[in-house]
Amino acid sequence: MTIAAKFEIEYLQYLDAEGKQVRDDLPEFAKDLDHMVELYKLMLSTRVFDAKSIALQRTGKLGTYASCLGHEAAHVGIGSAMKPEDVYAPSYREYGAQLYRGVQPREVYMYWGGDERGNDYQKEPARHDFAWSVPIATQCLHAAGSALAFKIRGEKRVAVCTIGDGGSSKGDFYGAINIAGAQNLPLVCVIVNNQWAISVPRKIQSGAPTLAQKGIAAGLFSIQVDGNDIIAVRKAMEDALERARNGHGGSVIEAVTYRLGDHTTADDARRYRGEQEVKDGWEKEPMKRLRKWLVARKVWDDAKEEAWKAECDEWMDNEVNAYLETRTQPVSAMFDYIFAEVPADLAKQRDYVLSLETQLESNKGH
Repeated sequence: MTIAAKFEIEYLQYLDAEGKQVRDDLPEFAKDLDHMVELYKLMLSTRVFDAKSIALQRTGKLGTYASCLGHEAAHVGIGSAMKPEDVYAPSYREYGAQLYRGVQPREVYMYWGGDERGNDYQKEPARHDFAWSVPIATQCLHAAGSALAFKIRGEKRVAVCTIGDGGSSKGDFYGAINIAGAQNLPLVCVIVNNQWAISVPRKIQSGAPTLAQKGIAAGLFSIQVDGNDIIAVRKAMEDALERARNGHGGSVIEAVTYRLGDHTTADDARRYRGEQEVKDGWEKEPMKRLRKWLVARKVWDDAKEEAWKAECDEWMDNEVNAYLETRTQPVSAMFDYIFAEVPADLAKQRDYVLSLETQLESNKGH
């Protein structure tokens, strides 16, 4: 029998669930323990930020919020591998990657608080990244378009997008990776496989043994990594970015992790997940294993942990205050930034809303 082609999907892991090193060939960045401490500190900051965000939502100060609990290694690994000139097209929960690239917590709060100005990131390099994308998988096409622009311009830049396991079933995802393979584009697509597409489990999402292999059909380099191991995520990202930057094509990386919380604050995962499954997820979570690895190398301890948590609490409190003190936009803003010239029907609606606002203000005076 003649074989047309054969394919393999490598699985990459450096730290197991207990924080034990399972490979001796550590990448160079992981040998820099000071740098690894900084990555851990950002992961911890992200977790503190996440808890603060949920508390804000529960007290009515934030709208529906998508938690990133359990995704810290995957997200920080992605963001820390990128260069400032690269472009990131996130979905809606990759805060660790965005914090690394300069997005401020107050901007995240503004966005989930219903103020689109949160998408107008003020700091570089996030300033040239894409806004959050709630429509599933459309950001993959935005990243592919950016990658095409980089190739046409001859720029050594890479477009990175992130998508969930459920989103990897969408046509937009397939379209993005297909054009990346066909045109040899500098695109890195990371499937953050947290096992649940809201209430749809991974086991019925796809019959393929890995989600990474979806990239093979598009002609892209494809690999599966332990998404709770930041060293594995960062190493896979660095390699993929280097290949793309030097004209050797795009990649699909599947980072296998677990969503420890609800899909969003509007969800109750207890309705479709078993208690034991979540307990098992906590045993594999990313913070514990990296902390154990750092403690074993005597560069981290309980005192440093508590001190950093205190700094994070103060930082997040300041960010929350900045968010709460931000003046709301006038009601007319919802009409003013869509068209260069407001169409007649929207102008009529705008006038009506403004008249209601005037009426409300008048009633307050009586």
